[in-house]
Amino acid sequence: MSPVSRPAFAGNRVVRHTGSRYPILQSPMSWIARAPLVSAVSAAGAMGVLETSSGFPVVAEEYAAIRAATDQPFAINIAIKFIKDRPEVERAVLDWALDGRVGFVTTSAGDPRRHVQRIKDAGVIVYHQVATLEGALKAQDAGVDGLVVEGGESGGVRGADAVHSFALLQAVRERVDLPIVAAGGIVDGRGMAAAFALGAEGVAMGTRFVCSAESPVHVNYKQGIVDAGASGSLTVPMGGRAIIRVLRNDLSEGIASGRVEPLHPQSSIDNLYVGGDLGKAMGSAGESAGLIHAILPAAQIVEDTVAGFWREIERLSGLLHGQTQSDRTLGDRAAAG
Repeated sequence: MSPVSRPAFAGNRVVRHTGSRYPILQSPMSWIARAPLVSAVSAAGAMGVLETSSGFPVVAEEYAAIRAATDQPFAINIAIKFIKDRPEVERAVLDWALDGRVGFVTTSAGDPRRHVQRIKDAGVIVYHQVATLEGALKAQDAGVDGLVVEGGESGGVRGADAVHSFALLQAVRERVDLPIVAAGGIVDGRGMAAAFALGAEGVAMGTRFVCSAESPVHVNYKQGIVDAGASGSLTVPMGGRAIIRVLRNDLSEGIASGRVEPLHPQSSIDNLYVGGDLGKAMGSAGESAGLIHAILPAAQIVEDTVAGFWREIERLSGLLHGQTQSDRTLGDRAAAG
């Protein structure tokens, strides 16, 4: 199916809320979700999401660079946990994010009730990221406009008892009427179609976009994702009940087994994101790393995902039509006999 004949996402609530061409979001990864990546994703028709956990003046500078690079819509993420204990930073982030510069924000890492009313009063659409059914129900009660539902196979920090996407999406859709963006385990159109079958109306991709040409991390990190293989990630403790899923190497296996002390998160930025030393840092990566086989431009990732999605929809539709034809054939034979 060519891009010209490809169906539009008519009636899709995620597209309606974001204003983007496709219901695909780029995850707001700290340090990574900045101007080069966000602008490339949005220019390709998906929804780039600018991280704010890096604070000011960085995010303001990155916002200006994104706006200079593309006139397409993009979003801002507010990571509640990282600003709630710093009142002056919290006020600054909210005042800045809600002054009319975007029409769509995501919130994460905290209780959405803390900010949802102010966001909605500003006329901004808000989706909250959740990793449990309980969190989804709480966010729905808080009045958010949609959910980013993140399964346990995704990269980054989560609870030790995280539920994977296949079960989590079904559990949330069974109880929640809001539009769902599925996150975790998705790198292409096949995963997108599967997420839609389980109740999602959009997808978010993190690890896939880390491994894009425009991602600002060192190429060694990207190549580490390409080389990871199906079992190339594992979870390591982060303190308390938190864990983080990272690329498998001697260091992360040592931390997972307790033989090596956990590293400060800044070490990954210095040693891996900038320095490219896979042996001295833990690179966040989802299980989907095993499905990524090349470093590609963000625009190609987006277009390939959309094209692959519609191919899968056509294939599934063909199963239905094929069964109908089979039934007719059996009926004709019965009548003739």
